[in-house]
Amino acid sequence: MLSDLWNDAVRALGDVLSPHGPAVQAAKSYAPSDYSIHFFLQLAVIILVCRVVGWLGKKFLGQPQVVGEMIAGVVLGPSLFGLLFPDLQLAIFPKETRNVLYVGAQLGVGLYMFMVGLTLRLDHFQSKAKSAASVSAAGIIVPFLLAALITPMLLGVPGLFAPRISQGNATLFLGACIALTAFPMLARIINERGLANSSLGTLSLTAGAFDDATSWCVLAIVLATFGGGPGVAVIAIGGAVLYTGFMLLYGRRLLAPLGRMVEEKGEMSTQMLAVVMMLFCASCFVMDAIGIHAIFGGFLLGACMPRGLFVEELKRKVEPLAVVLLLPMFFTYSGLNTRMDMVNSVELLLIALGILAVSVVAKFGACYAAARLSGEDNRTALGIGALMNSRGLMELIIINIGLQKGIIGPTLFSILVLMAIVTTVMATPVFELVYGRKARESGELDALPQDGERRPLARAA
Repeated sequence: MLSDLWNDAVRALGDVLSPHGPAVQAAKSYAPSDYSIHFFLQLAVIILVCRVVGWLGKKFLGQPQVVGEMIAGVVLGPSLFGLLFPDLQLAIFPKETRNVLYVGAQLGVGLYMFMVGLTLRLDHFQSKAKSAASVSAAGIIVPFLLAALITPMLLGVPGLFAPRISQGNATLFLGACIALTAFPMLARIINERGLANSSLGTLSLTAGAFDDATSWCVLAIVLATFGGGPGVAVIAIGGAVLYTGFMLLYGRRLLAPLGRMVEEKGEMSTQMLAVVMMLFCASCFVMDAIGIHAIFGGFLLGACMPRGLFVEELKRKVEPLAVVLLLPMFFTYSGLNTRMDMVNSVELLLIALGILAVSVVAKFGACYAAARLSGEDNRTALGIGALMNSRGLMELIIINIGLQKGIIGPTLFSILVLMAIVTTVMATPVFELVYGRKARESGELDALPQDGERRPLARAA
């Protein structure tokens, strides 16, 4: 009898991660309690792996924590964890639970970009408006020109693009992928390098935000002409222009009373925090609903929020949870859709290297040249080029959409993932080589945080 009891207990323990857990083993679908069981286990694994890989990247490669978290997301996916331990990886991250992880990922990255918007130095942007516009324009025009040159060759390789896609749509999609700057990644690199309060950081963030927004609008056009209907593009572009214009013209004025209330009380009450979070969710909803992306809603609202004590209190209450708990879900979700074993021939490897080279020239080279022509010194222009060349998880988001909508095939998807990882990993060492190291020696920038320390988001103006 004891042996039967023991065997039943062992079998039940083995069924904990199966649909409905040990209680209902014959069930064929997931119940709400199943999502809860997996979600908490997934969070524990994600936080552990992100912290470990982030620490290793910082310790031995000099990479900021955010790059380690990006790599950790790929490590947890089918490219490594799923390759070595497929059954265990599938048990922890079953496909049925990924929609829940996706929502948590959007909340995390949206909150972080909201915090980044709070630190935006509008005075720096106004003083550098010419440079920001030039860098942004170069980071859009050159990628699309180079995409137009290489797309005809790629269309001749079976399996890269959808068979029925037109050359125009293929060019627009590839151009959008090359033109992307990893806005969330760029923000965290700027923060961790101590640049959030500098004119270079603000210029790069502003140009990166505009480039990303343009890429998403182009994607909306591709989706519309590829089967989504013209209404998709009209709503995305028109809605983004109207909402952004409204926030820039009236947002700061309408939100100013919130700052005065916090200043009068000397702290942010829970009621005030609830109001801010409601506004954050509404802003993210607007941008997501029109077809751009929720993170731009969070960033735009943050940029229009009152400054001073309001920002300090909000960062103190929200930032740690967003950075440590929620944001790593964003990296992991994209990593779960990444396959690095698809580039499996010499021809595909050469194509991957060619796309990588074109991408670096299109962003690093073009943004550097534009910054120099706008009057920036050589060191600052090189630093801007290095930062703008990072693509990160925004790239993974847009190519995931392309894969899901049938615009590209799994092979081109994997090639673009490789390009995203390489350009992101190279951003920090190249930036330190051309700008950061000398700036720290001269005292222009503070020293980097030591291991285990985390630089808080910079104080807003």
